[in-house]
Amino acid sequence: MTADDRSDQRSARLFVVEADGIMRDLPRTRLATLFDAGDLVVANDAATLPASLHGTHVPSGQLIEIRLAGWRLLHDPRRFVALAFGSGDHRTRTEDRLPPPSLSTGDHLRLGPLEAVVERVLYHPLLFELCFQGSRAAVLAGLAQHGRPIQYAHVPEPLALWDVWTKIAALPFAFEAPSAGFALDWRTLQTWRQRDVGFATLTHAAGVSSTGDPALDSRLPLDEPYRIPERTAAHVAQVKLRGSRIIAIGTSVVRALEAAADPDGSVRVGNGIATGRIARGTPLRVVDAIITGVHQPGESHFELLRAFADDGLLAKVSAALTACGYRAHEFGDSVLLNC
Repeated sequence: MTADDRSDQRSARLFVVEADGIMRDLPRTRLATLFDAGDLVVANDAATLPASLHGTHVPSGQLIEIRLAGWRLLHDPRRFVALAFGSGDHRTRTEDRLPPPSLSTGDHLRLGPLEAVVERVLYHPLLFELCFQGSRAAVLAGLAQHGRPIQYAHVPEPLALWDVWTKIAALPFAFEAPSAGFALDWRTLQTWRQRDVGFATLTHAAGVSSTGDPALDSRLPLDEPYRIPERTAAHVAQVKLRGSRIIAIGTSVVRALEAAADPDGSVRVGNGIATGRIARGTPLRVVDAIITGVHQPGESHFELLRAFADDGLLAKVSAALTACGYRAHEFGDSVLLNC
């Protein structure tokens, strides 16, 4: 990430959309002042894995890139759902990448110091299950040594792992950064505390945002595990009881909270799996507002926003964001749907 990109983070913008349709263009630093005492902001504290690995498809000898995209077994770093790409790197747009060699069950992959085996190809030729060979410690060491963050063409310089960690990143659990969390800084958190705005975290395995294939993109997001701490569930219950609001930092938080929600709006503690899409008509039992990035119609993230606002309002928001020059990538600007 370049110095200019980091500077842009400090000067990022926030587009606020109110329930009555009023829209405001603000510096993102104003985020600290927009919520009321008693409200609760919930963020995803997942750190991002080095989930992109380049290597060789052993049966064909062809170059291949593997992007880890889902956990097979929670916290088992040897078994994943993964995406395959042909030769090339992030500087080529994902949709323009060469196809990978044809994969079959039992194929071996040599990925730097790691060896992996294709356990089975799933419902799309780019998507498969793999198993890394060796001990847990050896696999973790290999990922740390050879893996890189999943990256897209709008940032040409290679990203370091810490570039895709938010300020609150904890356990390495996500495959791409829970990027709405880049809106957070320590000054904002301190101001919320002074203003009696609550803050809590959960951990959600934010998945890949693009596969480069329209048919496969239409099935995103994949099933994603999450963990709700007891303290967070209790805080949600208190806020709901007094009639204050729950604000989610990012779509991953919405998915986790709504997947863990009971009909009365309480949230179950512990591990779970967020399945399916949240979209227009999906009832929201927990979350009242969302801070997110700038998303385009048709993307799974945008589809989730249709649960918060009708299509007419979202069309006006999209037009205003374009007219105001808001940046749409994961290091870009933010939108608050305060609907």
